Amino acid sequence: MPLPAPTLEPALDLTVFVAAPIEAGEITGLNSRGKRRIIPITGGTVSGAIHGRVLPGGADFQLVVSDTCADLDARYLLQLDDPDWAGAHVFVQNRALRRGSPEDIAKLVRGEPVDPAAIYFRCAPSFEVSHPALAWMTQSLFIGTGARFPDRVEMRFFRVA
Repeated sequence: MPLPAPTLEPALDLTVFVAAPIEAGEITGLNSRGKRRIIPITGGTVSGAIHGRVLPGGADFQLVVSDTCADLDARYLLQLDDPDWAGAHVFVQNRALRRGSPEDIAKLVRGEPVDPAAIYFRCAPSFEVSHPALAWMTQSLFIGTGARFPDRVEMRFFRVA
């Protein structure tokens, strides 16, 4: 019997506001492979299957492996305002790969706008939830796409069905 092909179901749209990057420098020692950059998360919104806000205090812990590619690991907390689970929280860990031309990546780092079509930005978010009705978020795989703007990151997450 043939295996079923997965499909993608739109799940969430996020706007995550960010502060200026902190350049932590070249990593040295065992397993060194780039420069550490930390992007503080200052807030934002989530809509789609859930609604709420991105709480300040998270960060994107980037490992810049070349002038064209970065390994991203963003961690942040959502607070929901849906009537059925108002006040519930969702912790997000979003692993991503972002690559582009050296010129476009340099523009992003300087806080200049870049056409999202010029940057490959794909992610694989996972979730921890504080309300039983949200368990579905922990029982499926998700993938997403994103775009970096000078003051924010916009992402769309899809549930892999």
